Amino acid sequence: MLLSAMLGSLSGAVAKVLSESMDPIEIVFYRNLLGVIMILYSFKKVQVSFDISKSHLLFLRGFFGTLAMLLYFYTIANIPLGEAVILNKTSPFFVTILAYYLMKESININTIFALVIGFIGVAFVIQPLDFEISQGHVLGVLGGFFAACAYATIKKIKDIYDARVIMLSFMGVGTILPLLLFLFTPYASFQVHTEFFIWALIVLMAILSTVSQWFLTRAYSLSKASIIGVIGYSSIPFAVGFGIMLGDSLPDMLTFLGIGLIALGGILVSKK
Repeated sequence: MLLSAMLGSLSGAVAKVLSESMDPIEIVFYRNLLGVIMILYSFKKVQVSFDISKSHLLFLRGFFGTLAMLLYFYTIANIPLGEAVILNKTSPFFVTILAYYLMKESININTIFALVIGFIGVAFVIQPLDFEISQGHVLGVLGGFFAACAYATIKKIKDIYDARVIMLSFMGVGTILPLLLFLFTPYASFQVHTEFFIWALIVLMAILSTVSQWFLTRAYSLSKASIIGVIGYSSIPFAVGFGIMLGDSLPDMLTFLGIGLIALGGILVSKK
């Protein structure tokens, strides 16, 4: 999970550089297309069995994960990288809430306290100075919600499917959905890119994010979610550091306080 956090943050930094030349939907398309190719190639080396009985859950994992990624890349392009990553880390709060309403899991007073801490932290990050809420911050939180939906489906299918099959469902939908948006809506614009530097970054981002996703999926398959959830917050200092290297300003004290509260709330919820 530590490796996944570092590589995921680095992939986000590459995506932020690419966002200066490409639409976020276009970035998602190329990132997943190359990921699909890599996963399919791995099947030639080590084949896996496929059970169609839970294929609808595979589709849901891919659909929710793709929505989360689209929102995440849009957020990366419009706000500092560290803030984009920490808003995406609100997913454990939404997982807890979804588990209460959909799976009838109990919530005790300690969990409610952790949720309150986390959402107070979100308020500090979204409104750090003048309390004007930006669209990028709101979509960042929404991305955290859809990431929670995706993680909930992983929990349901992690013992049924190989990690690569789960990844393929995510990246397959992540390739098809942006293509459909491009073909049938005015919300996506694809360009022909001939610059070697752009394609080198696309390939690098695809490799980093695919390996990060594999580590993430394996981590949740091999260890307790409470442990993995805590270690996952190591992506925050990685993201803040990479963001500063790319020209983001150092977060102010209120933003740092919000980051700390979100991390604390997430760790408490994960331990629950």
